[in-house]
This record gives sequence, structure tokens and C-alpha cells, in this order.
Amino acid sequence: MNGKVADRDPGALPALRIDKLLWFLRFAHNRVMARKLAEQGHVRMNGRRIERGHVKVRQGDILTIPQGKFVHVVRIIALPERRSSSAQAQSCYEILQTGN
Repeated sequence: MNGKVADRDPGALPALRIDKLLWFLRFAHNRVMARKLAEQGHVRMNGRRIERGHVKVRQGDILTIPQGKFVHVVRIIALPERRSSSAQAQSCYEILQTGN
């Protein structure tokens, strides 16, 4: 047993830190940029402002992510295990809204 929440509670959904998720899903070029994006309060999860890079994201959560001139609203369909190709990253979320 390695102490993860999922190990302690068999009914808990798997979770991933928001900074890792933003990097894995290619909304940030590197993990440091992803952490700064989250900690500066630019990202919202389920309508709530995120100010920490360690906030856990689960399948079904809705994220609002600013990127350049656009704001993306996405629903997490699956949690990626690692950073991979753009096509594989896009298969982990569905775009609900893109606009400025």
C-alpha cells in the first residue's frame, strides 16, 4: 500500500493533480507553466477558482482554462497516465465551449 487516497478508499475515483493534468492534456508547454496557470487563479474547476497546483481533478470535472485569446470549457472524460500525443490528449476530454 503506497498511501494514495484511492488505496485507502476503494470507492474513491482516481484523481490527478491539476498541474499535471494541464501539462498532460497539452494546455501548458511544461509542468512549471501548468502550475503557475493554476496557482495564479486563472483556471476554474466546476465553477470554483483554483489557486493551488495540487488540487485533485477527477473524471467528470469541468475545467475552464484560458489559453491565449480563448477560454476553453472542457469536461474530463478520462485521466491520462502520462503526457502523450495531441490526439491521445484530446481523447481524454470533450470541449463544451470555446470562445473569447
